[in-house]
Order: sequence, then structure tokens, then C-alpha cells
Amino acid sequence: MALTPAKLNTYTMFKLPVAFFCGVRTKHIDNEKCIVGVKFKWINQNPFKSMFWAVQGMAAEFSTGALMISKIQESGKRVSMLVTSNNATFTKKATGKIRFTCNDGKAIDEVLKKAIETGEGQTLWMQSVGVNEDDVVVSTFNFEWSVKVKS
Repeated sequence: MALTPAKLNTYTMFKLPVAFFCGVRTKHIDNEKCIVGVKFKWINQNPFKSMFWAVQGMAAEFSTGALMISKIQESGKRVSMLVTSNNATFTKKATGKIRFTCNDGKAIDEVLKKAIETGEGQTLWMQSVGVNEDDVVVSTFNFEWSVKVKS
């Protein structure tokens, strides 16, 4: 069963309601990348009239996590996944529509293959870059994911 933006958005509504109410929506997912959007609005603003950093983080993390979930489903194995570390850089006020893109599909393939072959936990740093409607980078998030095949 391939993941689609509609399935991921339904999942968000029921399992991550805060992200859903803040406007986090999957726009695109394929074998190599995932794009998640969020629009600046009253419910997700900070006192400085831009998008709260945590809302940006939810959208960025979801772009990496959805891609990871898709790859795990593709593998047919039972694999646990967990964010073990993260960092972020903010370069411009996030207003309007922000699009977070993760292009790490191939890197996930390699890490999952190694985890399945060795049976040992593996880690992978994944990046999601947020751009505004003018394609100007507003923030960059890095997430360290840990994966391990369940016994």
C-alpha cells in the first residue's frame, strides 16, 4: 500500500491533531522526496507576527518521518523509528505559505538495508528545508533518525 498525501493528511488529522489544526499538510511524496506545506495563520503565529518555530518543526519533521514510514512499509519488515536528535537554523521570518522538502529517500534505502542485513540499529541524519512562496529559505531542520528491525 503506497502512501499518498491524502492518506498522510488523514493520519495527521487523527493521530497528530495539533499539527493538523496548525495547518500541516502533505503535498507530495514519492520514492525520493516528501513535501509538506503549512500556511502562516493566527493559530500558528508567534508574538513577532511570523510562524512559531515549533509549527515549522512539525512540518519539517513530518516531511522526514513520512518518507521514512514509506520506505519501512516498502521493505516489508517491522522496523522501529525514533528521532534521537535535531537542530534547526532560521534565516528569515516565516510568513505566507511555507514548503518543507526532504530529499533523503536514497539515504533511507541504504540505512534500512544495513539495518535489515545486520540486525543492528542504525542512525541517519535527514534534512528538511523550508522555503516561502518566493523560494527563499526560511529555515532548515536536521533530524537524526534511529531505525532498528524489530525481533
